[in-house]
Amino acid sequence: MVDQKGGLGPLYLAGFTTAFGAHGVAAALGTETENLGLAFATLGLILATYDIAEVILKPVFGTLSDRVGVKPVIVGGLLVFAAASLLGVFAASPLLLALARLAQGAAAAGFSPASSSAVARLVGPSLAGRYFGKYGSWKGLGYAGGPLLGAALITWSGLPALFLVLAGLSLVAALWTAISMPSVPVLPKHCSTLADIVKQSTAPAFLGPVLLLAVATAVLGVAVGFIPLLAARLGADPIIGMGAVSILAVISALVQPLTGRIHDSAPQRVNTLISAGAALLLAAVALLAVVPSLPVILLGAAAIGLGVGLITPLGFARLAATTPPERMGRTMGSAELGREVGDAGGPILVGLVAGAATLPLGLGALAVACAVAAAGGAIMMRAPASSADHPKGTE
Repeated sequence: MVDQKGGLGPLYLAGFTTAFGAHGVAAALGTETENLGLAFATLGLILATYDIAEVILKPVFGTLSDRVGVKPVIVGGLLVFAAASLLGVFAASPLLLALARLAQGAAAAGFSPASSSAVARLVGPSLAGRYFGKYGSWKGLGYAGGPLLGAALITWSGLPALFLVLAGLSLVAALWTAISMPSVPVLPKHCSTLADIVKQSTAPAFLGPVLLLAVATAVLGVAVGFIPLLAARLGADPIIGMGAVSILAVISALVQPLTGRIHDSAPQRVNTLISAGAALLLAAVALLAVVPSLPVILLGAAAIGLGVGLITPLGFARLAATTPPERMGRTMGSAELGREVGDAGGPILVGLVAGAATLPLGLGALAVACAVAAAGGAIMMRAPASSADHPKGTE
């Protein structure tokens, strides 16, 4: 283990940046749907564009960070994110907006899994829950600040102002990482065959947490994009929808550090807590589908925040505790791929079903899909781990 916990500040800012970039713009698009002339399906596809790039590239960059080191991948990704955000400043059509989001997603695919790998490497498995809780909390602050700041910026000067702020923030994060983050040594690699990779990727110790993380991000992605739209359709002021998303994110940010500490001090409670988080997410989506109203929106946002706050640090800490350090980047990249499948698939599913039928039916379809995935993940989490699921040593 590299004992450099004091160097985690840049990683927290990187996590904040990717969350702000993903959900600040997504929430703004949900509010501005009618002004931009976007249909349900178009909104869902643009919301998912960021995540589609991440789905394709995160495992690639995760593996690259194992080979060249996490620091150069984080810095490079943040710099590209800044350039992509500048492209968004000049996006005057849905197509250009989608291209800007695609470029941002490609950049985030570099620095996001590398940052997760760096957290795991810097603190070691015994403290993974505590520090992934803090890392997730900073991401939660990005989710909270993104919608509110995004609403203020688009009210003041439209979407270009939001993209300009994102460009400046990611540039600052890149410089701070380059200056302050300690270098994490590249470890010798064991030659892995295709059969080894398939076995590792299908092991219950990997698939269980990833399925539950995917459920959390699917519900979160839909909530950020569609709760503001749902509130607007109920005649509420746009700030109400943005505020609901921020309530969600604040609760998630507050809960994650506590949840991470529970993982480290009472690991026997992990399965119960992560299943409870999934139940909260499913209940919230079902309520929003069946009885949409402003009180239900606020209650559902709070329940989603709590569910995400339970699942996220527990899932990542479990992965960090069962992965050898020399392939931490690949594991985190593959796990992030699973999360992004949820984050992209959730909005696409809801957007397509809502466009063909109604928004409540779209939310109902999401609830069914997430229930199936959560059940599978919970079963795998309770399966006995084999010796291959655990790291052979620590740094």
